[in-house]
Amino acid sequence: MTLTQRSGPARTPWPDLLAATEHLDPPFAVLDVAALRTNAHQLVRRAAGKPIRVASKSIRVRSVIRDALEVPGMSGILAYTLPEALWLAEEHKDVVVGYPTMHREALRRLAKDEELASRVTLMVDSPRHLDLTAAIVGPDGPPIRICLELDVSLRLAGGRLHLGARRSPVHSPEDAAALARAVAAHPRFQLVGLMGYEGQIAGIGDNQPHLSRFAVRAMQRRSAAELAERRAAAVAAVRSVAPLEFVNGGGTGSLELTAAEPAVTEVAAGSGLLAPRLFDFYTRFHPQPAAYFVLSVVRRPSPQHATVLGGGWIASGAAGKDRLPTPVWPPGLSLVDQEGAGEVQTPLVGDRVDDLDIGDHVWFRHTKAGELSEHVDEMVLVDGDRIVDVVPTYRGEGKTFL
Repeated sequence: MTLTQRSGPARTPWPDLLAATEHLDPPFAVLDVAALRTNAHQLVRRAAGKPIRVASKSIRVRSVIRDALEVPGMSGILAYTLPEALWLAEEHKDVVVGYPTMHREALRRLAKDEELASRVTLMVDSPRHLDLTAAIVGPDGPPIRICLELDVSLRLAGGRLHLGARRSPVHSPEDAAALARAVAAHPRFQLVGLMGYEGQIAGIGDNQPHLSRFAVRAMQRRSAAELAERRAAAVAAVRSVAPLEFVNGGGTGSLELTAAEPAVTEVAAGSGLLAPRLFDFYTRFHPQPAAYFVLSVVRRPSPQHATVLGGGWIASGAAGKDRLPTPVWPPGLSLVDQEGAGEVQTPLVGDRVDDLDIGDHVWFRHTKAGELSEHVDEMVLVDGDRIVDVVPTYRGEGKTFL
């Protein structure tokens, strides 16, 4: 598979996808290579010259990560656990762990391997992380690369209202400078980066099909303005303590906004490659769905229902209907409120249910991106009307990092 060639015009993928996969037995997952290619180049355009660090959590297929990094404008990996980062760093030279780690065995391995230590950067947001890590890795060995995480949520009403993910306690430029000084006080650590993920902008669509979209847009405008000023001040404060190799920010949903900040040197994205259901509701960009899973009709319990085997591939986050997978082919199908998407069966209703027979295939989209890979051992890659490859997911390679 190559993602570097020029992407083609938008198209209706269904005749090709159906023809290429009709002989396969569900459950299986499909990546539409043409859509993946289009999405990769759209991400690069939106980043406007800032390099994109590929978020592995949103993919979890090594070959797709590898191909994404061949696209000009994409550079480096944002991993989600240290064991995963060490595994990826056997091949890739620039891997930042996006979350703090206390995995002792992985830390000891990192601390004694000069090559891995030069390739992997740890995330911290507390002096406690530093002290515990220092106790695990010991005083001798190669320097351990450190990135600070800045909390980039929007706080209103004197901090009583918190809008954004609850990640780092480091919120102010003064907090960031104090943590930078704590890193500098540890002789084993080398401060190289600063990161902030503005989930209240990147992870919330501003074009939801209800009136709350107007409140979301107002919140995101206010948050982006506040954050640009505060992040610049935090970067300056940290750079007064130590030079920085990179300042990472954003996500798929905020690339153009984050990339426009002069203080940011790189952005992060991963979900935008696969374009799960979560990204259908943005005004700033319109990716092409690239990832699907396919289930088989095994029951017709009534003339109004068709039941597929499996389907309970629920997205993480606050529980609700927006975490459920969505049937997308044949069109016109929907889940049943009383059952939703079940572990072993999922009943469907809709205008096209009469057309379904036992053994027919129903195509679904997951709400999120990388979590799909936790349910299958391999991805079927379709380009045009041909299967061009079948590649293992992390699970297919025997890796379950979370």
